[in-house]
Amino acid sequence: MPAKVSEVLKGSIAEELEIQPGDEILSIDDTQMLDMIDYNFMCKSDFLTIEVKKTDGEIEVIEIEKDFDEDLGIVFESAVFDRVKPCLNKCIFCFVDQQPKGLRETLYVKDDDYRLSYLQGTYITLTNLKEEDKERIKRMHLGPFYVSVHTTNPDLRVKMLRNPNAGKALDNLKWFRKNKIPFHAQIVLCPGYNDGAELERTLSDLSELKNTVLSVAIVPVGITQFRKEGLQQVDKKCAVETLDIASKYKKVCCSDEFFLLAEREIPPTKYYGNFCQLEDGVGALRMLLDDFKSSALPKSIKKHLKMSFAASYAAKYAIEKIAKDLNKIKNLTVTVNPVKSNYWGQDITVAGLITTDDLINTVKDLDTDMVIIPTVMLKPYSEDFLDGKTLTYVKEQTGKDFFVVKDIYSMKEIVDYLWSKA
Repeated sequence: MPAKVSEVLKGSIAEELEIQPGDEILSIDDTQMLDMIDYNFMCKSDFLTIEVKKTDGEIEVIEIEKDFDEDLGIVFESAVFDRVKPCLNKCIFCFVDQQPKGLRETLYVKDDDYRLSYLQGTYITLTNLKEEDKERIKRMHLGPFYVSVHTTNPDLRVKMLRNPNAGKALDNLKWFRKNKIPFHAQIVLCPGYNDGAELERTLSDLSELKNTVLSVAIVPVGITQFRKEGLQQVDKKCAVETLDIASKYKKVCCSDEFFLLAEREIPPTKYYGNFCQLEDGVGALRMLLDDFKSSALPKSIKKHLKMSFAASYAAKYAIEKIAKDLNKIKNLTVTVNPVKSNYWGQDITVAGLITTDDLINTVKDLDTDMVIIPTVMLKPYSEDFLDGKTLTYVKEQTGKDFFVVKDIYSMKEIVDYLWSKA
């Protein structure tokens, strides 16, 4: 895969050099790049010689003089320029493997690439980590990484990941410790496999790695109606047990779902530290509630307005608390309408997996002026839902106006909108 340019930032060095989308950066200082790690490293220089292949096939060699830390202003199509390292596991809980056909192609991609973990925060299992990879990590002192640990029991990890290399996880993590490579750990909790005593063992082993472990996130296994494996859903009893075990260890946080299932209050801000694993749903509700709590609300708006939150069931707890305060605003009526997942099955409760038909069925008969949805329902930088249909289609089918909230951890966009109506 070439280092193909997708965008050139305005006012940048690249724009001045007339580098354009579609051009390929073949080398920097006569060295080919494997990924953005190489690119970022090579650009740390006052003088560069770059070789560019133009869209018409012509090759140009350009000498650049710049400040040491000055960026060239190039956005690439991919963070890696060679082949993405694929996932070689067949995890019993893999969400990708339990999806039906017909969804967006990107939803079926399974990568396990340490470079993407470092650059973009994706989770890796380390089962395909080679000695040359470790040597590069050590030499460039890369990190932190995000590691899907799940269990430190070698035999159990082999069973869960269905990969004979999976049993080497703790050895690799000890190598991280030896070479001062920090990482965040993830545990997908599967009742009957890595819960209870096995969870105790895993957390104990991770605690022995001291400050190399930056955080540990425990999340419940997601089970859809398309799953063929006989896995159990996390229930209230399992959630309570998991929360109690996790509370014994530092830097270990359970995702919001555990507190909802256990019927416990979402913890205060200090529980989540630096909110290191928000993408895993660890602290998302607390961050949303804290953000809203700091917002100043208008006492009234000029014209009566009805707003409906088409929320996921996972967000229902926080959105209902927020709606209670919003309804104190004169001339404003706010309702919360969780979207029932008939497509995936009712055990799937996150906004990012909501399909158009389920959303339409939820909002089509609502008496509302505006439906509020989070941007995670849509493909980034588009109006496409994961089933390939668009927001325009949903509007046509429901006759409703929609407000797409871009920052899922904040109510600022909604609050600003209400102030504009005050």
